[in-house]
Amino acid sequence: MKSVIRKTPKVGFVSLGCPKALVDSERILTRLRAEGYEVAATYRAADLVIVNTCGFIDAAVDESLDAIGEALAENGKVIVTGCLGAQPQKILDKHPQVLKITGPQRYEEVVASVHEYLPPKHEPFLDLIPAQGVKLTPRHYAYLKISEGCNHRCSFCIIPSMRGRLLSRPIGEVLREAEQLVRAGVKEILVISQDTSAYGVDLKYAAQSWRGIERRARFYDLADALGELGVWIRLHYVYPYPHVDKVIDLMAQGRVLPYLDIPFQHASARILKLMKRPAAAEDTLERIAAWRQIVPDITIRSTFIVGFPGETAADFEELLAWLRVAQLDRVGCFEYSPVEGAAANSLRQESVPPEVKRERRERFMELAAEISAQRLKQKIGREMQVLIDRIDGDIAIARSACDAPEIDGNVRIRGARGLTVGQWADVRISNAGAYDLEAKLAG
Repeated sequence: MKSVIRKTPKVGFVSLGCPKALVDSERILTRLRAEGYEVAATYRAADLVIVNTCGFIDAAVDESLDAIGEALAENGKVIVTGCLGAQPQKILDKHPQVLKITGPQRYEEVVASVHEYLPPKHEPFLDLIPAQGVKLTPRHYAYLKISEGCNHRCSFCIIPSMRGRLLSRPIGEVLREAEQLVRAGVKEILVISQDTSAYGVDLKYAAQSWRGIERRARFYDLADALGELGVWIRLHYVYPYPHVDKVIDLMAQGRVLPYLDIPFQHASARILKLMKRPAAAEDTLERIAAWRQIVPDITIRSTFIVGFPGETAADFEELLAWLRVAQLDRVGCFEYSPVEGAAANSLRQESVPPEVKRERRERFMELAAEISAQRLKQKIGREMQVLIDRIDGDIAIARSACDAPEIDGNVRIRGARGLTVGQWADVRISNAGAYDLEAKLAG
């Protein structure tokens, strides 16, 4: 029998930005792999390159434009998609030679563009992809995007203009995808969206059947159903609305991880009002205290902005005082950066000088590091379950229920020969730093 030799089209891929953008990249790659394309490991090995961009702040725009320039220099054929694609002229002004530009969530347009410049050579008996699709994360964890867009109009943010209003996925579709991931070996599911706690509002909480039970498209119902899968369920981008309190009960029952990622952004009521933040009127310190009464080990992570237009020294001191009381476990902080098209640009507020922004961020992070070190020190001597992310000689780098991948700390396990990536391990904490823990295998 004469063998068939065919040249497989190869696509390079650069994925920038947040986990939500990473999921977009996974969807595009899954579709392309299903059509027979291969993913090239280098620019030179690719027939063309797709760059999934971020456009949230100026630094992200610069990084995206640099990535496009690098792909053009190394390969020459580049398709651009993602958030910066919503501002095509900004890309064309610097890189007029790109083949095509599409905005965020335009999966079909990206695939059509690839077809135009690199037609598929599909062989259905040879081109197989895993049931869970192509993933850009390690096999043992995956992001589960439950909605697109956002209904909020925060003055510093242009995400709604890029990604549109809230568009929730039907709950049955979300839960079936989660089941597929678990069947494929995923041990941790990270739930993401622009506003996870608003899930289902646009669907009017429409119910669908899953495992023989009607499930409504609500934040609590989704978390409760995911808790049946027997893996770690980690909740990201949750706003502190009152209805979130019910999910704390699921954490107390061990159905979802005792972990909440809440983008508080600030503590000054005046600044929050200027930011037009949702749930700004909530008594967050009271709510955090109530959550810790129910789940003492809950981990709360958040991000903050310092140097927002009009932020005074008194506003910043109020933020520091709030943090001292809140005792957040994991914290990130950004200096305010004006974004083209954001409502904050037209606020009649005095700008904060760059050197003041920098000094405030440094002070904020010094305090955050002190709090983190104190809270981690309390874990010394305790036993906990961890998930192994990588092996470095006889040291295993793992994460506990307190740690999301890429953004939080690690648990370093010495004498870990025999452990494998994606494996559970029981450890005893032996030492603590500002952000990371050291441990030995228990028993």
